[in-house]
Parts: sequence; C-alpha cells; structure tokens
Amino acid sequence: MKKLFNTKGRMADDMIDGFVSAYPDIVVRGQSPRVVRRKTVRTKDGKVALLIGNGSGHEPIAMGFVGEGLLDANVVGDVFAAPSPDMILEGIEEVTGDAGAILLISRHEGDVINGNAAAMMAEDEDLNVRPLLMYDDISSAPKGEEQDRRGAAGTMFIYKILGAAAEAGMGLDQLYTLGEDVRARTRTLGAAVSPGVSPLTGKLMFTLPEDEIYIGMGVHGEPGVGRRKTGPVRELVSYMVDALLDDGPIAAGTPTIVLINGSGGTTMMELLTIYGEVASLLTTRDIPLEVPMIGSYSTTQEMGGFSISLFTPTPDMLALWQAPHKAPHFPHIDRQGE
Repeated sequence: MKKLFNTKGRMADDMIDGFVSAYPDIVVRGQSPRVVRRKTVRTKDGKVALLIGNGSGHEPIAMGFVGEGLLDANVVGDVFAAPSPDMILEGIEEVTGDAGAILLISRHEGDVINGNAAAMMAEDEDLNVRPLLMYDDISSAPKGEEQDRRGAAGTMFIYKILGAAAEAGMGLDQLYTLGEDVRARTRTLGAAVSPGVSPLTGKLMFTLPEDEIYIGMGVHGEPGVGRRKTGPVRELVSYMVDALLDDGPIAAGTPTIVLINGSGGTTMMELLTIYGEVASLLTTRDIPLEVPMIGSYSTTQEMGGFSISLFTPTPDMLALWQAPHKAPHFPHIDRQGE
C-alpha cells in the first residue's frame, strides 16, 4: 500500500509541523521539537499539568487532544515507538509548575519503562510528577490481573475527565485518585478485520484469512486472543458485549457511556451499525445510555477493525466528560436534549 511522506526519518516531525500550522491559536511546538503544548499554559499559575508521551502513528490520539480542557502537552515519539525518557522529561519541564503534574502512561512496555524513568528524573529536579498507568483492554490479561492489561481506546475517558478536572482547579492527589476511579470503571475489547501497513517497513502488520476476525488485537498489531468466522455484525457485537459485561458487570439502571472506536480503516457506516447493536443489547438489559462517542480516535494506520468501550461514570464524571474544551481533534460532547 502506498504511503504519503517525505522521508521515513521525518514522518513525525512533518506531522507536527502540519498540526501546529493548522491550529496556531490552540497549540505550539515546544522548546523541544517533539513537544506539542498548549499555546497558553496555565500550569505555572497553579494548575496541575496533564501530559503524555507516546509513539506516533495512532492519530488523532494523543497530539490531537492537546488544548484547553484536555492535555497541556504531548511528547511525540517515532512511529509506534515511545519517546525517550529525556524527551518526556523535556515535556514535563516545559509545562509543570508548583502544582505538579500527572504523567499519563498508556500501559505498553516501552511507554511504561520510559515514562517511569522520566518521572524519576523529574523528581531529581524537584518537580512533583505522578505517573498514572492507563489500562482497559480485557483481552490482554484476565480478570483479577487488571494491572497487567494494555491501554486501549477506553483511556480516552481518563484524558477528558482528568483534563476537565485539572482545568477546573482540582489538586494533584485528587486528580490521581480520580484517574484510578475512571480506570476501574472502564472496559474495552477490540476486533480486527484487516491489517494495516507499517509506514516504516511497508509490510502488513499481521495476516488474517478473509473469512476470519481477530478478537483482542492490540493497537500495535499485538496478537489477539482468538478468532471468529465473519458473519452478521450483530453476532460479533453480542459476543463482545457479553465478554465485557462478564469482566465488568453493569447492574440494570446504571448509566453507561459507550465508546465505539475505529482502528483507522473502518467506515462511519460500520461504526454506527456497531453502536446500534451495542445500544440495543444494553437497552434490553435495562442499562441506560449516556452521550456516546463514535469515530476513529485511537488508530493503527489503516487497520480495519474497532473496539467497544463501556464506562460507568458517576454524575461528577459525566459532567466532566461533557465539559467544554478546545482540543482540535477531540469531539465536543453535548448534553442530550440541549
């Protein structure tokens, strides 16, 4: 498959150039060329900073989530590669003030190692940084071993809710506890129907027979936990929703947010069909649905597939989920009926 780029070594940098050129009133490039930060930084005036370092190739997450009400900064690594501890430290230094910072870490090996190292280096500089691991993929570790799970699209609930809470002035300890609570209320399961092509190698990231679907494929093409034959999407969605509810039961009457995330090569027609099936299944269980999110936000190039995330917010979390923001690529979530 053809890819559009100048040189492989400049992929991430050229992308950042385009991003900051497109949204100059919201974001700027930091002193380090791989740091994208809010144009107006409030963290020096008492706001807790919220940032993340992650590999590129999954856009719009996380660079597109930088802006008022969400991330203060994103440290952008190479394609599918976590930024180095030194690079993450540069991002921490640029946005962290006396109120401290939450460093979000999506749980993948390189991100965890480099993020924790950066946080320790920041402590040596007397910066108060709390690393918060994000994980939600039920296919990557069994129930009871949630701390070993991978980060997937459901981490978007942490981005948005902590971003809104930090913007409103919540302190460091309370933000960290809030992040843990949001994480505990989130479950995600994905499915892949076709591979993406690595922009670095030009090769397929995995192979899959035409009549099969991977269950549990990771965002870097990590192996799934099983395969199913293709068929009506209703049957696939029913299987996935049952697995999610088995892992994290939701009692009747519990307000729930559904996130349907496309992997990069899945059409909105397909994603809306999937949401309709999820909504129908949850409604039959008397689970009321709050404002959903449907689209391609955490992607793996042009991989065909999707994930379903279920999140059971408290009323305060729901208000933060719907709070206004100015991040370029995070959707605006209006209250139902308004």
